[in-house]
Amino acid sequence: MINFRYHVVSLTAVFLALAIGLVVGTAALNGPVADSLKNQISALSKDNNNKRDQINQYREELNRNQDFATEIAPAYLNGQLTGRKIVVIALPNTSEYADGVISMLKVAGATVTAKVTVQDKFFEPANTYELLDLAGQSSQPTIPMEGLPLNSDGVETASAQLALGLLQRVGATQPSADDVAALLTAYTKQGYLAVGDNAVGGAEGAVIVSGEPPTDKDAAKKNQSAVTLATQFGKDRPLVVAGVSVGDGNLISGVRGDPTLVKEISTVDNASTVQGQVATAMVTAERMVQNKVGQYGLGAGSTSLVPKAAA
Repeated sequence: MINFRYHVVSLTAVFLALAIGLVVGTAALNGPVADSLKNQISALSKDNNNKRDQINQYREELNRNQDFATEIAPAYLNGQLTGRKIVVIALPNTSEYADGVISMLKVAGATVTAKVTVQDKFFEPANTYELLDLAGQSSQPTIPMEGLPLNSDGVETASAQLALGLLQRVGATQPSADDVAALLTAYTKQGYLAVGDNAVGGAEGAVIVSGEPPTDKDAAKKNQSAVTLATQFGKDRPLVVAGVSVGDGNLISGVRGDPTLVKEISTVDNASTVQGQVATAMVTAERMVQNKVGQYGLGAGSTSLVPKAAA
């Protein structure tokens, strides 16, 4: 018959076995197994330190390369865009390098007539009819609705209207300064644009600074709207799209993948770096002065890093 004493003896045996196992296991680990683990941990630690040093070296090399590009830019770009008037259209999420692009355009001698930042709201599919209404309400005597695309695509109509106000018209009356200011104010008040100080019209060409594409449920429509905007600013006018070519549906890939646009719009796909910003100024000069179109950078569809020197 099993009694209380039996249970006590059994439990005591179990705990004794566990204690013996712990002692034996600890002793084993303190031997060759423990030494092996210590060696592996030491090796991994050294490898991690080496990788960290390597990353820091790469980061330093990149910074030095950027510094080098900044230092040689004045000599390299000197005079390439002297007397040229350019409007810069910055798409959402490009604030980190849009000003760098503008800086290099100025180093090359260009006059930046305006910096216009397009807000996310501009590309929201739900706002297309509001944009159409805004375009109608924002028309000015020298920036009329006549000749603009009139359909259900608010981005197309609004982009065409903005291009009409900001860019020179060949063989036509130019928009007045007051009308350009009124047009930009109307879009700014409704939250579709943010406009830099002293913005005016009269640009000979445009640079659109693009970023990573949206990834939400309306991404495909928004990406197509960015292409639509570029198409309107590139109609019969020099246009360069500078930015990054990462992510599905980015604007640069959209231009390069279109058999018509790739022949009309130049692109630079590494404009997030100083080297790419210098290249953007060079490509803009090639597009505006030499009237040549090219695709430059590191991504798919590029032909070289920078244009060849003019003969």
